[in-house]
This record gives sequence, structure tokens and C-alpha cells, in this order.
Amino acid sequence: MGTDLKRTSQQIVNLCDRGVELNRSSKYRKGNVTYLPDRGRVVVTGDLHGHRRNFEKITAFADLGNNPDNHLIFQEILHGGPEDDFGGCLSFLLFFDILEYQQEFPEQVHIITGNHDTAIVHDKDVLKGGKEMNQSLRNAMKRFFTDSYDEMETALCDYLFSQPLAVKCANRIWMSHSLPADRYVDSFDMSVFDRPLTLEDMIRPNPVYLLTWGRRHSDDSLEKLAKLFDVDLFVLGHQSQENGFSIAGYNLLILASEHNHGCLVEFDLSNSYTIEQLEQHVIPIASLE
Repeated sequence: MGTDLKRTSQQIVNLCDRGVELNRSSKYRKGNVTYLPDRGRVVVTGDLHGHRRNFEKITAFADLGNNPDNHLIFQEILHGGPEDDFGGCLSFLLFFDILEYQQEFPEQVHIITGNHDTAIVHDKDVLKGGKEMNQSLRNAMKRFFTDSYDEMETALCDYLFSQPLAVKCANRIWMSHSLPADRYVDSFDMSVFDRPLTLEDMIRPNPVYLLTWGRRHSDDSLEKLAKLFDVDLFVLGHQSQENGFSIAGYNLLILASEHNHGCLVEFDLSNSYTIEQLEQHVIPIASLE
């Protein structure tokens, strides 16, 4: 699609509004967590940040149309990727395509909340590659939508606010953008997964902020969080991965999908895994047809 906008601003507002409805009514969602069953397979991606070619390879690999029991998890789509002639961030073009893709497969595509999403909702400065991304995104969207920008921004923020915070599988694997940093583990507010969210939850040091901004977790904290969340393994994004993934703890896999060395992981929802076994299911996106 390049830099062409194939929908009117009203169509995009409607797309966001419909996405909010689908996020909140999903049969797999309880509170702010999506609970996947014990059948089918799941494909999990790391931060995507506007990388269209990787998105195309990922969706072809997941092949949701021919596999109704498959699930595909995205995170951190906005901020990054191609720019307009003025240096504005065009990742919103891919984001709206993914929303349309989600609406084609509403019970199979799940987009979890990331720290860049919370920054957009609260108009908080967020750096990527030394560049402040919110202003870059905002400027590009204003050039595309001119007089309709305010309505577009509201619709986008409403959608981001409606996303689930995490995905929990019946085989005890948990996917969220990140986890609370070590110093916040003992005081983390678990009610955030069950109650209606507030905008304040996304502000430091409140629970959505903590869940999406934490880095460099110790094994002790990972053990505590596994007991707290009643899971065995974590699959996260958020932390840069030059090689596309890393095993960053005895029960933690971190993925990145935003560059040419990006990776995904796929696994069977009916099987249990050790972290060593899960690592064997990591796939470089570049290797996909």
C-alpha cells in the first residue's frame, strides 16, 4: 500500500469503533485478559512497529482462514517503520490494516496493550531510535486527515484503551507486552485484570503502566510473578532483541518482530512446554515463504 490511504477518515473511525466492540465482546475475554482454550495453535509475535513485510509473512504463516482453531497475537504495531517526506511516522497505515484483518478474524486475532499504546493514549513522549514518536505519528496523521484529525485521534485512543492487557493459555503460558519491574512485583495491583480500566491505570506507577514498561526481570521476580499469575512460562516483547529473541530468564522468552532478524513463536495449545522446548518453536520471520 505504500503511503496511500485506501479508506476515508469516517471509514477508519468506524473501523476503530467496531474494533472496540469486538475487543470487549470477545468470547475468550474475561475482564482485561484473553483466555485461550486447550486446542489449536497460537502464533505470538513481538513488537512489530510498522514492519509491513513481516506482517505479511506472519499472516500468511498463521493462515487463519484455513485454520479456525488458530490464534495470532500482535503487540506494539504503532511507532516505527516507513516515514513520510517530512519524517512523520506512517505506522498508522499498517495499524488500520491490522484492525481490518482482526475484524475478518475477530476471535482469532488478539492485540495486547503495549507501552507505546499507553503513551499515545496519554500523549506522553516516547523515544524510539532517539526520535520522539508521538509527535512524529501525530504530525503524519494530521497531514493525512487534516480537519478530521481530532475525531481520528479519539477513535484511535478508544481502540487502544479497549485492548486486552494479556493472553493466558490453558497450557499455562502467559503473553503480555512486559511485566512489572522487580521493585514493583510485591505491590502489583492484580485487580487490574478483572475490573474496568481507568486512564489513570496507564500512568506511572499504576498497574497498566507497570505491566507494559518493565525490563530486566530477575529469576526471583519471575518466580513470584509466575505464582501470582498462576502460569509456568512468559512470552513478552518490549525489550530490544538484535537477534529477534532471547531466553531472558528460567521461564521467560522475549520476542521482537520489527526488523529483518525478527522472530515469532508458535506452539500447540494442547501441549505443555518447558522454556527449552518453547525455544525450539521460535521461527525467524525471514525464513517464512
